[in-house]
Amino acid sequence: MSQINAYIGFNGVCREAMAFYQECLGGELTFQKFEDTPMGSQCPEGMKNQIMHASLTKNGLLLMATDMNAPGEEFIKGNNIALSLNCSSDQEINDFFTKLSAGGKIVDPLKMQFWGALFGVLRDKFGITWMLNYDKSQN
Repeated sequence: MSQINAYIGFNGVCREAMAFYQECLGGELTFQKFEDTPMGSQCPEGMKNQIMHASLTKNGLLLMATDMNAPGEEFIKGNNIALSLNCSSDQEINDFFTKLSAGGKIVDPLKMQFWGALFGVLRDKFGITWMLNYDKSQN
């Protein structure tokens, strides 16, 4: 079953923000730092401790976040939320990606990622950023 969740960019304060949301909402909070990923060796020293991916989960709640900006884009407070669409098949993610990107801009084409998922990012014709993910190990 497909699912849409919010994904928030924090530009260096992800750990602090997500800890605050955990205090407010409860749940389990996990972090993955840039230095703990295959991208870690390519990151500037000051970025290694920043958060590549955080997730706060509680029952059906899933809130995700990062310190990373979209490639080539400047952080703009208030414009830092994307919709993360978790898909359930290769066909579904390809169909959604094609349809949502029509008239918009592909930011990062669909490709396999180090976490084992087919993943891509697009901005639709209305300016909404979508992050599509299909974790093949979940099916």
